[in-house]
Amino acid sequence: MAAKTNFRGSFTALVTPFKNGSLDEAAFRGLVSWQIDQGSHGLVPVGTTGESPTLSHDEHHRVVELCIDEAKGRVPVIAGAGSNSTREAIDLAVHAEKAGADAVLVVTPYYNKPTQEGMYQHFKAVNDAIGIPIIIYNIPPRSVVDMSVETMTRLFELKNIAGVKDATANLARVSQQRHAMGPDFIQLSGEDMTALAYMAAGGHGCISVVANVAPKLCADLMSAVLKGDYATGLKIQDRLVPLHDAIFKEPGLAGAKHGLKLLGRLDEEVRLPLMKVTPPTGKVIHDAMVHAGLIN
Repeated sequence: MAAKTNFRGSFTALVTPFKNGSLDEAAFRGLVSWQIDQGSHGLVPVGTTGESPTLSHDEHHRVVELCIDEAKGRVPVIAGAGSNSTREAIDLAVHAEKAGADAVLVVTPYYNKPTQEGMYQHFKAVNDAIGIPIIIYNIPPRSVVDMSVETMTRLFELKNIAGVKDATANLARVSQQRHAMGPDFIQLSGEDMTALAYMAAGGHGCISVVANVAPKLCADLMSAVLKGDYATGLKIQDRLVPLHDAIFKEPGLAGAKHGLKLLGRLDEEVRLPLMKVTPPTGKVIHDAMVHAGLIN
């Protein structure tokens, strides 16, 4: 195993702003800069929250390049490079490395339901094609496959497999994965609501949707618990709980874009098949942002 970069804290799963159907590059650059100014510890462009399923390959590449260019090395960039086609995942990962990404996030192949061995070979192929760390994204509710701890352990022996974004919502997995692979296997929560508990079991950070809207609070929570100050973490969590619920009432990225619109940061345009949030959900998001102290 090669030395793996330390990925710690609050990593924002960035939304991709659109204007009249096209990438809004100025708004995206503004979002990246604001995130860093607010204390986010890292950025994750073009994950599912970045609407990667509806971006063309050119757009996907462009968003990765813009994020890296605007971040200017101030925080690590983990570029989304997932696909249920291994060849396509390799292409996205190779591009991300060339563009200067610090790591790539690769989801377990969705829809085509590979076996554990199929998942192993998929990630091994990406591993063999690049020279930067790979974070496995394990999200059974969406990909319909759950990478086992055993398969993850095998993968961690490869040079670039560095850790996991865990969206299983099973907090036992943090402990099981820590036992199997040790404390150097990077474990990032993929779920905002349980991230605080995830950290207590040995997590290293969170790849967060809500951090789009509340970057400082999410970063402060992670900074506190990384220092072992769970009392402060709990205080911040109490402010964020309604927002965690509200943003995911409808698809999270639409909720996050609505919150960013309320902050005056970008338009809430999304691409079909997703829709902007409905007015009742918009009100719930507004009220949760008031509770968190983000707006008056």
